[in-house]
Parts: sequence; structure tokens; C-alpha cells
Amino acid sequence: MSRDTLVVTPTGVLFLGRRFPCTLGRGGIVPAAAKREGDGATPAGLHRITGLLYRPDRIAHAPAWAQPIGPRDLWSDDPADPAYNHPVRAPHNFSHEKLRRADPLYDLVLLTDWNSPSATPGAGSAIFLHRWRRPGYPTAGCIAFAPADLGWIAGHAPPGTKLLIR
Repeated sequence: MSRDTLVVTPTGVLFLGRRFPCTLGRGGIVPAAAKREGDGATPAGLHRITGLLYRPDRIAHAPAWAQPIGPRDLWSDDPADPAYNHPVRAPHNFSHEKLRRADPLYDLVLLTDWNSPSATPGAGSAIFLHRWRRPGYPTAGCIAFAPADLGWIAGHAPPGTKLLIR
């Protein structure tokens, strides 16, 4: 695999010749076909980075291609929602996750193409690369990093960067 591919393993991420500790979903890594909404699993396979979101009130300098997160920004996680696994704006009448959180987990978020752009309802939403709560604390399926590592990765992984989850 190329050096410019983020290679995810249960013990860390290899990228551009560096190794970064990370945490994965509480459900472990599962085959993509087995991924379901709410299972807490990280889907195996080859994915791509598609975007970068950031909190402009907390992150002073984000890459030029990053999009700011505002108070009304949400992510749909409701399989019944026509906008399932896509960004939406409040007010929103379906189940969703707030992107502008009180904690720092989503201050900087790399988006992936998991179950996107044409989402299959119930196949899982929002596989992000974001900040971890603490080392070893599992996510709901995302890949989480120490803040400094996430910042470095975001500065070196533009849209189209491959993400291989083994």
C-alpha cells in the first residue's frame, strides 16, 4: 500500500511513514457488509477522505479546504430520513447527531465516504476521524486520535486520500 494511504489497524494508523495511536469502534472492525447503524463497529475496506469540518471558535488555523461547523450543523443518523448519513441543518425532525458539541471531540473532523454519497438506510452513518476522549476509550465506530496527531493528519490528508481499514 502507498505511503499516502491511511492504513488503519487495531493498534494504530500508518500514514506518510509515521504511526499514530488511535481508538476504534467499541464493536471492533467488521466486514463492510456486516456494518449496521448503532453497532459501534468500524467498517473494514478501502474508503476515502471526502471533507474536513472544524470549529472556527476553537481551531484558529484549519486547512483552506476545511468547512466551518456552525451551531445548526447536524449529521443525520436516522435510516428513515431521506438525508440519512448526510449533513443537515437544525431544526431537523429526524434523529441526528450535533456536529457542534460542548466537548472537543468534533472540533476537527475528517469525513469519509463510508455509505456515501448514496446511503443505504441502516448500513451505518458518520464514520469520521476525530479527537479521542482519552487513549484506549472506544468510539461509536469512528477512528479517534490524540488532538495533535489529528491536526497533523488533517494537514496532510486532503480530499481523495485513501483510508484502508484492515
